[in-house]
Amino acid sequence: MGLITGLCTFLYHLPQIYKWLLKPYYITSLFMTVAFLVVRKAPGLCEHLATQREDGNSCDFDWREVEILMFLSAIVMMKNRRAITLEQHIGNVFLFSKVANVMLFFRLDIRLGILYLALCVAFVMTCKPPLYMGPEYIKYFSDKTMDEELQRDSRVTWIVEFYANWSSDCQSFAPVFADLSLKYNCPGLRFGKVDVGRYGEVSERYRVSTSPLTKQLPSLVLFQEGREVMRRPMVDNKGRAVSWTFSEENIIREFNLNELFQKSKKLNKSREEGSNELPSETDNLEQPTESKKDQ
Repeated sequence: MGLITGLCTFLYHLPQIYKWLLKPYYITSLFMTVAFLVVRKAPGLCEHLATQREDGNSCDFDWREVEILMFLSAIVMMKNRRAITLEQHIGNVFLFSKVANVMLFFRLDIRLGILYLALCVAFVMTCKPPLYMGPEYIKYFSDKTMDEELQRDSRVTWIVEFYANWSSDCQSFAPVFADLSLKYNCPGLRFGKVDVGRYGEVSERYRVSTSPLTKQLPSLVLFQEGREVMRRPMVDNKGRAVSWTFSEENIIREFNLNELFQKSKKLNKSREEGSNELPSETDNLEQPTESKKDQ
């Protein structure tokens, strides 16, 4: 039953997977993931490789290589239990496959191990994961505009994501946050993002650590009347984030988005009624505009 469910999920996401695989980052990652398999199985090449098999067949995995691959599978399954999006699942497979390939190549031939490790370093330095560029309704803040927008209208509730482009967790969470903005954004409930990797002053002002050791990225903060009401993940006394899953269901439940959305809709109706009664005053109010995403 689990196999059938996994197969149906794969077929459902197949068009999206096909679109991703056309991108250079995923094409290169795929080739690097299957590199050892290709070298070990390639006719004309595998005959010249060392092996510890009793039958001397160098074109098949020996017991130690099978052990490493089984351990890799177990690690990937454990990591994917907490993965939310398909990007996170695929990213975990690519990451730990490369780690296993480094071990396998060094065990096979130190020269191949050094070559593969150099390719991995070059890949990390030159090829970055593609950023999410899909539909969203999100205001992107800078260090100069954030406080101004939060204080502009005390009736507006803001949910702000503190992120950094170098963080793989932030990149994986981007489509989830964008989807929430499309579902819940309204005049009384707004969604915003600020790059604390770029604006260090914002990171210090709102006490969001950018250190990978603290695991505080991404952080979601709820602002009402310009003041912080709650944040996820919470931070312990040592400055480390308390483990929390950034799934759409968790965010809706923890931040009471359904309730906030209903209250915001009532606020919008009262604004419309007020604008009909006092057109001269509302015409003079400055309306905040949405900034385009920082390319």
